[in-house]
Amino acid sequence: MADTCCHSAVIGAASKLLGREATARDVVQLAVDGRAGRGLPYGLEPGGPLTERDRDEDSRRLAAESLAAGDPTGWFERLYAESAMGEAIVPWDSQTPHPLLVEWLPTALGSGVGRRVLVVGCGLGDDAEYVARFGYDTVAFDVSESAVRLAQERFPDSTVDYRAADLLASLTEWRHAFDLVVEIMTVQALPEHLHARAIDSVSGFVGPGGTLLVIASAREEGGPVFAPPWPLTPSEIASFASEGLVTDRIEDLRDPERHRCRATFHRPALSE
Repeated sequence: MADTCCHSAVIGAASKLLGREATARDVVQLAVDGRAGRGLPYGLEPGGPLTERDRDEDSRRLAAESLAAGDPTGWFERLYAESAMGEAIVPWDSQTPHPLLVEWLPTALGSGVGRRVLVVGCGLGDDAEYVARFGYDTVAFDVSESAVRLAQERFPDSTVDYRAADLLASLTEWRHAFDLVVEIMTVQALPEHLHARAIDSVSGFVGPGGTLLVIASAREEGGPVFAPPWPLTPSEIASFASEGLVTDRIEDLRDPERHRCRATFHRPALSE
């Protein structure tokens, strides 16, 4: 009986980690090999040199362990803390702002002077620092206190207000408080069953007359996922138009290696 209960718990955790299409995968094995059961490229063993390992190895390993323990967000702090000690790779840390943000922002809204922006899941700060260059009063947050500390250390003279906060918590002080909200690949870093809750939270940050920019990895409705991340489906992307937001544009961006989405939404001004 105990073994049966344990196996059910493992399968349940695997389902949350990999999505409904992969319930037979073993989350314990994911924690061991860190690669969603897909095998190790280049013949490398888990825990090999950081310069040679699969960049996703540590995030998959820590996400699996965290989810198996019933903590869907705790792995972010562990990942950033281990990276600070040179023991893990943050796979999305490119040391540069996201190119789809760089392409969009300069011509989208004009000067940010007098406008307030919130950067969701800021990580090590590259996107937040880029936005701040345009004169925005910039607040940036991450669930990982280590990520916030590392961002502050990277940019000691920054004007960005970096904070540790949980997207899934009640952040009432930020409700309808920003002229621009930037969400880049944060919701997709959460298991699928948390997407709707996280999307509602992001949409609720946008103030009257404000804009929401969403950049995410994308997949077809019901398509397979080898998590993390959990790429967003068309219906999930469209659902950012909640909390009174209106869809401006949804771009489906594909190349031979990637499927991404860039979408913008706005909240009508009070006078509209």
